[in-house]
Amino acid sequence: MTYCLGMMLEEGLVFASDSRTNAGVDSVATFRKLFVFDQQGERVFVLLTAGNLAITQEIVGMVERSLYTDDVERSIFQAETMFHAARVISGFLRTVFNRDGEYFRAHATDFNASMILGGQIKGERPRLFLIYSTGNFIEAGEETPYFQLGETKYGKPILERVLTPHVSLSDAAKCALVSFDSTIRANISVAPPIDLAIYRRDGFCITSRQRIEEDDPYFKALRRHWGEGLKRVFSEAPDPPWRTDTERPLPAQVPLAMQR
Repeated sequence: MTYCLGMMLEEGLVFASDSRTNAGVDSVATFRKLFVFDQQGERVFVLLTAGNLAITQEIVGMVERSLYTDDVERSIFQAETMFHAARVISGFLRTVFNRDGEYFRAHATDFNASMILGGQIKGERPRLFLIYSTGNFIEAGEETPYFQLGETKYGKPILERVLTPHVSLSDAAKCALVSFDSTIRANISVAPPIDLAIYRRDGFCITSRQRIEEDDPYFKALRRHWGEGLKRVFSEAPDPPWRTDTERPLPAQVPLAMQR
C-alpha cells in the first residue's frame, strides 16, 4: 500500500508521499513515488503515484522519454495548460491499459494505478489534479483543496480540521507530516522515508525538497509534540454530564425453572 498527499494553497502547493511498497509481509521494499519535472522560469510539475508499481514506473518512464518531443499530445513540456498536461498523463495510462488490460484480466488482477499531478505553467495559476486508473481526472478547488492516494483514512481527520486554501506553506507541510504520522502509526504498509516537495506560487521551481527518515530530528519532535498535545487536550476536555461512577442495576433474572 502507499500514502500520497497533494495540497493546493493560495501560496502554492505541497506534496508528500511515503516510499514503502509491499507484496506481503515478507516482500517489503522502498521505491520513490514523488517525481518532479520542471523548466525553470516556465513550468513545474510534481507527479505522485500509487498502485501497481510496474504500471506507475512505466507511466513515469513514458513521461520522461516524451519531455523533449514536439508532440503536444505526448509531452507535458509542450502542454499549454495544466489541464492539457493531466490529459497527456491520462493518455499514457490508457495506452498501458489498452495494451496490458487483457493480461491483467486473464490473471484475475486489477489494473490499479492512480496519480496526483500538480504544478504551474506560466500564464495560469497553480493547479492540482487527481488521475484515476480509468484515465479520467478531477481538479481540486477551494472546497476540497487536497487529494489523497492509497491508505487515506487515518491521515484525513487532521486535513479536514486544519487545511484551508489560506493556510501557509509552512503550516501545510506541518499538517502533511502530522497526517503521515497518524497513518504510519495505524498502518504497517505505510512507512518512511517520506518525500516532501514544496512549491511557491509563480516560482517555477521547487522551493524545498526533503527526504524525511524515521530518525529525522524535526519529524521526531513534531510527532512527540503532536502526541503529547493530543493527550493534554483530551484530559482537559469537559466530562460528560451524565453519571459514570455507578452502573444502573440490571433487571432481576427470573430462574428458568420458574418460567415454566
